[in-house]
Amino acid sequence: MGFADYLALQQLYADYASTVDAGDWERWVEFFTDDCSYRLQPRENHERGFPLATLSFTSKGMLKDRAYGIRETLFHDPYYQRHVLGAPLIRKAEAGRFECEANYAVFRTKLSELTTVFNVGRTLDTIVRAGDGALKFKARLVVYDSEMIPNSIIYPV
Repeated sequence: MGFADYLALQQLYADYASTVDAGDWERWVEFFTDDCSYRLQPRENHERGFPLATLSFTSKGMLKDRAYGIRETLFHDPYYQRHVLGAPLIRKAEAGRFECEANYAVFRTKLSELTTVFNVGRTLDTIVRAGDGALKFKARLVVYDSEMIPNSIIYPV
């Protein structure tokens, strides 16, 4: 794996976090391939091989539906989130395909409240080079450490 690919992976992770933190849901969808999968799963289920996930999307179309739902149909107390990411660990690199793992922490700030730790865990990602040369997530499995989540998860992690 060359330096240019490593730098592109770092930029992908940073751009992804910035986009989600900004609430740019149309752009968020574009980080994924058409036949992608995105799952948010508690660590206990992941380690035991249980398929139950908090969120599970199996195509870019499903991600577009989620983005629409966030913008137009979900009603909740507004809040901001901020991601702090660890550098991605490259587990496997092949021509145009990378398997990576990265730790994350998400902080949540509700209006007129103190900031709290919202979600902590790691992502297990398969990233591919698209036809235009851009790196995109083919599969993103977000494994969060706590068995408990506050209320619900509205925004993607």
